[in-house]
Amino acid sequence: MQDDPDLEAAYALQTPDDNRRLYAEWATTYDDEFAVDMDYMLPLHVAEAFASVGGQGPVIDLGAGTGLLGAALKTCGIGPVDATDLSQEMLDVAGAKGLYARLFAGNLLERLPVDDGAYAGAASSGTFTHGHVGPDALEEVLRVVRPGGVVALSINAEHWEAKGYDARLAELGPRIADLAVREVRIYGPEASGPHARDLSRVVTFTRA
Repeated sequence: MQDDPDLEAAYALQTPDDNRRLYAEWATTYDDEFAVDMDYMLPLHVAEAFASVGGQGPVIDLGAGTGLLGAALKTCGIGPVDATDLSQEMLDVAGAKGLYARLFAGNLLERLPVDDGAYAGAASSGTFTHGHVGPDALEEVLRVVRPGGVVALSINAEHWEAKGYDARLAELGPRIADLAVREVRIYGPEASGPHARDLSRVVTFTRA
């Protein structure tokens, strides 16, 4: 695995321990060296999608990182919001921003320390992507959201194709309603480099 904390290293991650090591090193510089430099627009796209379909708090931000989605949700008037992430170091940065009611470390591929149906909504930006989590994590998303709750997730477009999200969402069938998928640019016009034009799917649905 590449050791330098950058987008290529993030996409090359293989295990939860790889994730923890990379993001522990990247946490304090992530906002400036990645989000600002790459004109990172995805958190705002997710927050606006969540709000547009009637999403409301309490919300869990899945893979919250340094709190970029939390800030976007606040901009959209959504709250209260809790945050979970695999990296405690990233959560420490997010916590200093005063955006979240509760922050806790957790792994979407296991069981979060959250009761069934604890939240009226769930949102996630940048977590369903290369080197992070795949469609199997949708089970845990559904578990923590109560019936009638709204979910908004970004899913990297290449990751979508490679991991078969169409088939997995179809399998969820009667467990979800109002499924909508839109494609957005991950980065704004100031972005440069090989990933500047990367796309994401923003998925919204209601837990039936």
